[in-house]
Amino acid sequence: MTDPVLAELLDLALEAGRRAGALLRDGRPDDLTVAKTKSSAVDVVTEMDIAAEKLITGFLAEHRPDDGLLGEEGAASPGTSGVRWVIDPLDGTVNYLYGLPTWAVSIAAERDGETVVGVVEVPLRGETFHAVLGGGAWLGDRRLAVRPSPQLDQALVATGFAYVQTRRAHQADIVRRLLPQVRDIRRAGSAAIDLCDVAAGRLDAYYERGLNPWDLAAGDLVAREAGALTGGRPGERPSGELTLAASPGLFAPLQDFLEAEGAWHD
Repeated sequence: MTDPVLAELLDLALEAGRRAGALLRDGRPDDLTVAKTKSSAVDVVTEMDIAAEKLITGFLAEHRPDDGLLGEEGAASPGTSGVRWVIDPLDGTVNYLYGLPTWAVSIAAERDGETVVGVVEVPLRGETFHAVLGGGAWLGDRRLAVRPSPQLDQALVATGFAYVQTRRAHQADIVRRLLPQVRDIRRAGSAAIDLCDVAAGRLDAYYERGLNPWDLAAGDLVAREAGALTGGRPGERPSGELTLAASPGLFAPLQDFLEAEGAWHD
């Protein structure tokens, strides 16, 4: 890597992700409970989400005090350096609460508004995904590439659901109409991991409505650097309205289906 700033940001993101992942893996109490809720009574935050975000933001502030921060659990500062960290300290909180293994730490760095570094730490898989803009996507020391594009009816597609009932009902209707058109559908419960699994060739595509910047920032970069196309509605970037990542030949047919079926609205 020729850009020393990007090298520094990657090293810091990897170390912060490793530390937070170890805290979450090794420090999970047997009597873990819900600390608060967000969009609904089933959209939860645990004490460990909060502790992991404090660890990450404290570590980054120690090394780069002039950077901005945006974290799911409330960290927010504009910074003055042109760099902003976008952090999901625990993506897949409900999985974590129930003792399921599909959860991750997601850390991205933006420079002048563009995501340039992404790290997704998946402790219970023993996996660390990372990407640098223009430098490819990696799982450990293995370079990643998306699967060859299948026809839509042979595609394995992942999705996720919101925690607000009215939105969930519409999302379920979209899945009902999509399921006969594809090989199968998966719902793992972590947007960051789903995006990385597209990058690793474990999924052909992933889509979801209702994501926040911290849910998708790191995983979107990993997917793109592995050769996936990502976006939202036609001509738009991934957003809370709709996020889609797919191998190149599958992206347009799936985007067309989601647009026609209204997957971008409730």
